[in-house]
Amino acid sequence: MSNITDNKEKFVQIYQEHITRPGSEKLLKYLLSESSDFFTAPASTRYHGAYEGGLCEHSLHVYECLKDYLERTRVIEEYGLNFPDESIAISSLLHDICKVNLYRVSYRNAKNEQGVWEKVPYYEYHDMLPYGHGEKSVYIVSSYMRLTREEAMAIRWHMGFSGEENTNTIGRALEMYPLALAVHIADMESTFYIEGKQEI
Repeated sequence: MSNITDNKEKFVQIYQEHITRPGSEKLLKYLLSESSDFFTAPASTRYHGAYEGGLCEHSLHVYECLKDYLERTRVIEEYGLNFPDESIAISSLLHDICKVNLYRVSYRNAKNEQGVWEKVPYYEYHDMLPYGHGEKSVYIVSSYMRLTREEAMAIRWHMGFSGEENTNTIGRALEMYPLALAVHIADMESTFYIEGKQEI
């Protein structure tokens, strides 16, 4: 489970250290404002990070996994991948910004361990900006600061083949933009190996 305060401080520290382009301060100010639930939102309704603070925690995990992946000898020497620290931070920390204000707490009846019915909280999907997933994150970030094409593609296609898009398009994007494949790998590692499936 996440420590909301520690994760928030860590996120802000990494963000301010590495993301400095024009508009980045306004975006961080938005994330820290009462208009955003980024630091308390879950990462999903039922699976990875399905708890308060899960979204920020997941974003930090993806950042750490991406950094680790890009530091591998094979990735550096054989694949020749080398990206600016700012691009790494942007594409990982902000890849799921589309989930801000996306989930809300609701209640349903369920039996407790004693077999007694009681109201239990759960997260309900409540999309007020139905603009897709990766493309919605690109849209939100781009309204504050310019993204490089590599960063935009990495955020847009971070779901890889687990999305609903045409597989030929996804394959072409991952082939043309190596950061997109790297972020996808980091996202999958974080989702399945660090956070895992969590039913509620």
